[in-house]
Amino acid sequence: MYVPLRPGPSGCAARLFRTPLGDRTAVGFTTERRLTAALGPGQTWIRLSEPALRALATPLGVTTVTVAPQFTAPLPLPVTPVTPHFPAVRIA
Repeated sequence: MYVPLRPGPSGCAARLFRTPLGDRTAVGFTTERRLTAALGPGQTWIRLSEPALRALATPLGVTTVTVAPQFTAPLPLPVTPVTPHFPAVRIA
């Protein structure tokens, strides 16, 4: 499986994701093309077997492995604070 990585303080680590219901899951893709289609061409990855991915995720409390998810949500964009503008009110 092609497993997406994220940089960390001690090197790279397998990226963990959330299912639509909010549970944590490890993710692996069956081809590099599927990984790139879901996460973009800049995503770093490593090839691991499914048992190896489970062995990495289980100590973190992640017991689900999702294979080749097709739909992913984009990263949230930074929120720009909005200052409300109220017209001056005149009280007679």
